[in-house]
Amino acid sequence: MKNNKYALISVFDKTGIVELAKFFQKNNIKIISTGGTYKHLKQNKIDVIELSKFTNFPEMLDSRVKTLHPKIHGGILAIRKNKNHLQQIKKQGIELIDFVVVNLYPFFEKVKEKLTFEQKVEFIDIGGPTMLRSAAKNFQDVTVITNPKDYQLIIDEYEKNKAISFSTKKMLAAKVFNLTSAYDAAISNFLTENEYDDFLSVSYRKKMDLRYGENPHQTACFYESTTQKGSMNSFEILNGKQLSYNNFKDVDVAWKAVCEFDKKENACCVLKHNTPCGFSLGKTVYDAYMKAYKTDPISIFGGIVTFNNILDGKTANELSKLFLEIVAAPGFSKEALNILCKKKNLRVLKFTTKPTNKHSLVSVDGGILVQSEDVASKEKYKVVTKLKPTKKQMDDLIFAMKVVKHVKSNAIVVADNKVILGIGGGQVNRVWPTEDALKRAKKPTVLASDAFFPFRDVVDIAAKYKIKAIIQPGGSIRDEESIKACNEHKIAMVFTEVRHFKH
Repeated sequence: MKNNKYALISVFDKTGIVELAKFFQKNNIKIISTGGTYKHLKQNKIDVIELSKFTNFPEMLDSRVKTLHPKIHGGILAIRKNKNHLQQIKKQGIELIDFVVVNLYPFFEKVKEKLTFEQKVEFIDIGGPTMLRSAAKNFQDVTVITNPKDYQLIIDEYEKNKAISFSTKKMLAAKVFNLTSAYDAAISNFLTENEYDDFLSVSYRKKMDLRYGENPHQTACFYESTTQKGSMNSFEILNGKQLSYNNFKDVDVAWKAVCEFDKKENACCVLKHNTPCGFSLGKTVYDAYMKAYKTDPISIFGGIVTFNNILDGKTANELSKLFLEIVAAPGFSKEALNILCKKKNLRVLKFTTKPTNKHSLVSVDGGILVQSEDVASKEKYKVVTKLKPTKKQMDDLIFAMKVVKHVKSNAIVVADNKVILGIGGGQVNRVWPTEDALKRAKKPTVLASDAFFPFRDVVDIAAKYKIKAIIQPGGSIRDEESIKACNEHKIAMVFTEVRHFKH
């Protein structure tokens, strides 16, 4: 065994790799490389050893097998302070490998593309993660680099000290296991058919740091899914400051709310503190906004407004009269953008993707709760009173139920003509949000509740405000009391059999 230093380079992302290779060459570190990387380095006049010549074994199975060889992993995994290890690799004619520079097939990106299942499978990297894990395990002796952003760090430190420090090698090893765990999780999510397996595989990549969390003393950042293109990792910021933690949470709810409705129905949601404070459908975008604004013209201050259709100049002009955090829509007219972008701090977001989440994750101390998203419309509309709702009332009831699911429980909304006129939520009983919603409303005709009525009191309160129809899930042991109350007050009531708690 000679005293040569070797660097093994095998990269899909070739950003900065020529500069790093020149650094190795300058410092008499011999370079071993594979297929595409070998050709790229040769084209840039780098002296490089082709891996198959280094191992005396050809690449095979359409390059599925090339780095899976004892000469590679022996050279990486041998502990330099272990005399037995050194004797064994000397006996086998294995050279020590001091640097491993590897990045992986772009499975994160390819799994989101419109490829066949078989094509996506071919982007599952085997040799790359294996080399990375081997090098990261033996980080005391091997410097492993997987991110091009770290090339300059290695160059600078080696140029200064002619060695890489233990702390740097340890940090780089940690990055490897961080990457490979996310990579494996993405593959697991791609292949799995079990909704809830023994282990939870999650794969998220850091997209940005946030100024702070819910409050200034809390730190925060945004991680995006590596396998799923969703609305919150594909929107475009057209104007304004960076989004905050609260902005992310709020606009997520507001966008989901307007996406409950088809684009044939112009929907507008006004949201504050993670719960709607105004919502309407309108003949035009402007009509929808003005009606949603009138629901609660006080709470909209500093709020978020979302639309499910292209925003026009007339509506933008009205929006510009207020202090708002975010205006979001699937598109903007040129006039609308010119108006909104005059407010330099107003965040203007263009959404191109509808909500796609199948599951939601919530952290608790020591674990994570996972549940399916409340997205499927499984309501079974069943009239349970003597009086049936009119067609207009039924349309309003269905509209109100789509909105109430986005309000914090206990949640009540009252509406008329597909406009939410009053909202009550986040209370510990159902009476208070009912009173809150009805006191603020002007002439509502229908009421929606996210959960059943444990007593008849909600119906009695609704009757005082001349509510004509109610929609709720049903399922209480006292359902008959509420039905009887509706019959007494000549109110139609519909059961859906689906609860929409939102905690």
